[in-house]
Order: sequence, then structure tokens, then C-alpha cells
Amino acid sequence: MALPLVESLKDCCSLEKTVTPYFPQLYELSTQLLESWYSLTLLKNIYLTTNPFISGLALSIFVAVSFYIISEVNGNVSQIDRFWSILPSVYNIHFLTYAKLSGLNTKRLETLVFVSAVWSIRLTFNFYRKGGYKRGFEDYRWEILRKKISPPLFTVFNITYISLAQSLLLFMITAPTYLMLVISPYTESLTAADFIFASVLIAIIVLEFIADQQQWNYQEAKRIYNETARVPGKFKQDDLERGFVVTGLWSISRHPNFVAEQAIWIFFYLWGSWTTQSFFNWSSIGLISYLLLFQGSTNLTEEITTTKYDGYKEYQKSVGRFLPNFSTKYLGHFLHKKAL
Repeated sequence: MALPLVESLKDCCSLEKTVTPYFPQLYELSTQLLESWYSLTLLKNIYLTTNPFISGLALSIFVAVSFYIISEVNGNVSQIDRFWSILPSVYNIHFLTYAKLSGLNTKRLETLVFVSAVWSIRLTFNFYRKGGYKRGFEDYRWEILRKKISPPLFTVFNITYISLAQSLLLFMITAPTYLMLVISPYTESLTAADFIFASVLIAIIVLEFIADQQQWNYQEAKRIYNETARVPGKFKQDDLERGFVVTGLWSISRHPNFVAEQAIWIFFYLWGSWTTQSFFNWSSIGLISYLLLFQGSTNLTEEITTTKYDGYKEYQKSVGRFLPNFSTKYLGHFLHKKAL
């Protein structure tokens, strides 16, 4: 049996009962696939007889190895960045597909996958318009890190963190979906809570889109100003010479898009927790790791930004990093000063 037989909601959230017994399947999976690649019937049988968490984990390891090899061949470590917005939805669709093929109730999973797809579309679009899918694109932070550490150390960093850890992370943040799959035979199809979680998540995704759009509008105006010396539309020259956006949502948070992104995965986790009636369980590993990643990524981003723009330190004093700084006199409105 590929899905665990559980006797209570508590059992559904037990790592020892829902994941650990199936780890031997991970070691056998590659051999089974090599022996059955020529037959769709055999492959489908392997898919249905392999625990879906284990097959998802195997895919994430395969992705990690593939991205590392590609990064070494072309000297570009941003392979995972191109799929960051796609892989979580792939894993969620995997869990939904398994449930459908197994004849389980899928209404809740279908709702979750819809929200996940909306998240993917928004983030993929934003990455695309920034040039993320152009040949040769690499996140500027990796190039800066290359200059700070030795080549052998950067290779180790690429293997352990960029390729492996991040690939596993993008799988682990979907672990609550696996718990929803495990519990699906024992719960109601859909409840009011499911619609509330889905609605809140869509609202946060819209908020993140607004934050990204405000930053995009500013950066486009700055580009036009730098190329033509013309100040576009509603912007002022002082605004564009500052170098970074401080209006709209960016006047109450230095990283409103990061706030929204973290909130999205917090609510995905809470959705799973509510469904399983277990606020804290092993599936929180992905969420906690994701939040920690954002702390480190934000530290590096701000360190770089501070060296580029003289006024950024004043902005840091006036506006909260993630949440509003309630000690600031001008909450919600960062005042650019000529002295900057």
C-alpha cells in the first residue's frame, strides 16, 4: 500500500507513520524505472505503488543533480531560479494526480492546486519581464558571492545549497499538501475554512503583484530617465535620482513583496494544519527553512543595496524591514531629503 493506513488525525501528521516506512522505496525507485521505462502500464503501476511523498522527493533529488550538472557545463548557477516559481506547483499537481488516479476525494486538493497555479503564474510573469529567462541570465547576487569566496568553496556551495538544498526546499514547502492527501479519505470534501484559506491566499498574491508592479513602474521610469534624461509621468527627478522605490507599499515596508511571499507559504502551511488539526508537525520543516532563506537573502540584498545608494541607510531607519516601523513619525510615507 503506497498511502499509509492511519487510525486518527494525529497519525496523519506522524512522520514515523506517513513517511519513514516508505524510505526503502526511494532506494529501489531508480532501478524500477530503468527496468520499466518502455511500458506506460508498468510506469503507471510504479507511480501508484510508490508513496507519493517518496516519488516527489526522488524528483526533487533528480532536479538537484540535473541543475548542478547544467550549472557546471555552462558556468551559470541560476538554473534553480528559472524554476523557482514552477516546481512547487509541479509537486502540488503530482499529489493531486496521485489522488485522482487512486480514486480519492480531490476537491480540496483541486482548490489548493488552483491557488498554487495562480501563485506560479504571477511569479513566473514577474521573473520573465525582468529577463530571468533570457540566455545567460544569472542572479547578480551569485556573481557577487563568487568574488567573495574561492572557486572550490563556491563549487561546494553550489552543490550543497544552490542545487541540492534549494531543490529540496521547493519540495518540502509542499509537504502540507501531502498531509492533505493522506487525510483525504477521512475528512469532508470541502468546508468553509477551505474557501477562507483560498481567498486569503489569493488576496496576498494580489498584494504581492501590486508591490512588484510598483517596483517595476519605478525601475522602468528610472531606466527611461537614465537613457533619455526625461522624467516620466508621475515621478519626480529627485525620486529617480534616489535609485530605489520608497512610495506605495514600499513606504511602509522595505520589502513588501517578500512579506507577501512569506505570508503565502505560512497560510499554505496553516491550511494543512487546520485540515489535519495539528498546528505544529513535521511538514513545518519546509516553511521554517523557507522563512530562514528569506532572512539570509534579504540580508545580502540590503548589504548590496546599501553600497549602491547613499540614501538607503536613512530609508532603513525610517521604514521597517518587513513590518511597519511604528516608531517612525511619518508612518507610511518615507520623506526623501535633499541632504541624501
